Amino acid sequence: MQPNTFTAPPKLTRADTVFTDLRQRIVEGDIFTGSKLSEPELAKHYEISRSTLRDALSRLEGCGLLERKANIGYRVVTLSTEQLLEIFRVRESLEGTACRLAAKNMSKEHIDDLRKLLVIHNQTESLQQGEAYMQEEGDLDFHFRIVMGSGNKLLIRLLCEELYYLVRMYRFQFGMASPRAKKAFREHENIIQAIEDKDGELAEILMRRHISASRLNVENRMNTL
Repeated sequence: MQPNTFTAPPKLTRADTVFTDLRQRIVEGDIFTGSKLSEPELAKHYEISRSTLRDALSRLEGCGLLERKANIGYRVVTLSTEQLLEIFRVRESLEGTACRLAAKNMSKEHIDDLRKLLVIHNQTESLQQGEAYMQEEGDLDFHFRIVMGSGNKLLIRLLCEELYYLVRMYRFQFGMASPRAKKAFREHENIIQAIEDKDGELAEILMRRHISASRLNVENRMNTL
């Protein structure tokens, strides 16, 4: 019998720390969309080398938050309604597939944890008032949990890494208020039930409808601005 061993989590590098901090500042709008990043100023601010900074910036580019142009350097991406709607259409297809796979692969324990997460969500004042359905990132995000539960590495990379923080950036900066907050919550409950019932076909349909409804809500809001 093998002795119990404990593997310590990998130590965060300076590039990791800078990447995380810049990601939050960009997502929440502390660094404005379209603004050019000054590498000398950032390196001085974080007290790191230019090579370490470029490692962090390259990872932010991979998340879709920065774009790099020759002779210009890095800029924060500029948000547009058209791009947001494109992302919704991609999510509708990919998250629908992830939901179908989650119905097949998620354990009872993980499904129970997902239900507990919704209990926490339902206690937020903004949802109780029907004003907004706000979720923290990562494991506290319903959609993140579903994708992780799919067990599909490609979907996880696309939806939980490459697109994830760009979507959160839109949520923060386009506003998270929604007239369909309570309805969206009920849709989450129905999706969990389909997953628990191992009905992958229904789970996929419900997720696609859920994201499509959110997209239509955004389109309607933009048309009234």
